[in-house]
Amino acid sequence: MEKQNLVGGLPKFGTKEVMSKVCEACQLGKQARHPFPVQTIHVSSKPLEMIHSDMWTTKTESIGGCKYYVFFIDDHTKKVWVYFMKHKGEMFQHFLNFKAMVEKEKRVNIKCLRSNGGGEYFSNEFSKYLKEHAIQRKYSCSYSPQQNEVVERKNKHIAKITRAMLNEKNLPNYFWVEAVATVIYIMNRTPIIVVHGMTPKEKFTSKKPNVSHLRVFGCIAYVHVPYEKRSKLDPKVVKCIFVGYSLEQKGYRCFNPSTRKLQVSRDVVFDEMVSWYPPLKIAKDGQVRNGDVPSNVEQESQLISGPQESSISGSSSTPWKGRLRSLNIVDGSSQTSFKNPHVDDESSDSETSVSEESRIPSVTTPGAKMAKKALKTSNNNNGVRRST
Repeated sequence: MEKQNLVGGLPKFGTKEVMSKVCEACQLGKQARHPFPVQTIHVSSKPLEMIHSDMWTTKTESIGGCKYYVFFIDDHTKKVWVYFMKHKGEMFQHFLNFKAMVEKEKRVNIKCLRSNGGGEYFSNEFSKYLKEHAIQRKYSCSYSPQQNEVVERKNKHIAKITRAMLNEKNLPNYFWVEAVATVIYIMNRTPIIVVHGMTPKEKFTSKKPNVSHLRVFGCIAYVHVPYEKRSKLDPKVVKCIFVGYSLEQKGYRCFNPSTRKLQVSRDVVFDEMVSWYPPLKIAKDGQVRNGDVPSNVEQESQLISGPQESSISGSSSTPWKGRLRSLNIVDGSSQTSFKNPHVDDESSDSETSVSEESRIPSVTTPGAKMAKKALKTSNNNNGVRRST
């Protein structure tokens, strides 16, 4: 066999590399996983020779209550089909629908199904159906997603673009079903390296796709309201969110946040630069975010508006500083001295007092005393009419 080169990788018996002794202690303490071989990209020669499949899940429910999706990839054309589910048990029925659709379209039977070792692919009815229809099953070893790299890479690619599309228009996460469906719709109409010179859709259907109808996901969509559904004074459009394309109708899928309903329409005007939801403001380090209060705002407001509680009790060594006083507190006692820069020092009739509650000084000038005295006199004269 070796001389005729009938097989590859035949070991040479008797050499030290093959017959070397294995150290059990080293295996128990140092063994690592074998590296995965770097293989060249393998593409099947015909459509439906091999179908790759995988399932993805999230904790966020979609608008329709879905938490899972399963997708299938044709190894020859790299075209992707996706089905959304509320429960894992729906996967087998989606596979039957997918198989019937593609086999009738291409008039070729599926020969091989490659997936991971998930339990949804190994139910009794699923295994029985594959045997009855002579579909070969291939699946990866446990905890070895590298052996199923086609769907693993595609799954990662779908998740990245989905997150980017949702964040671009600040859409809530429950729009993930619409975003994933739109991502796959665009992927099938985008050229890739494996399929040279054409898109996956053209490779599978032999028809070049038209992308003139593509719009920005999540933008504002003004959907026309038919005359039969409105009165003469009602608005002619409804403001909605564009969330994808219909595969069964020649129209756009739009979501109305007011009624929380999806509708398909061909009469839509798009404002692709505007989003329904306002942008999220992410502050840089050191800046105050919206709704947040800086830690020193209370202290600053106290220094501006009045004395702190600690200065009232005498526990603070830093007095309150205002405009009309110079306050000195000695050993927490109530002895204070004031100097008013706005009152002449020679005016001996001026009086300075301190509020016991707030410890804010106040100055009474001779003119102020005369005004108070005149006010008291006028109050005592009941027959005198006061001008207003």
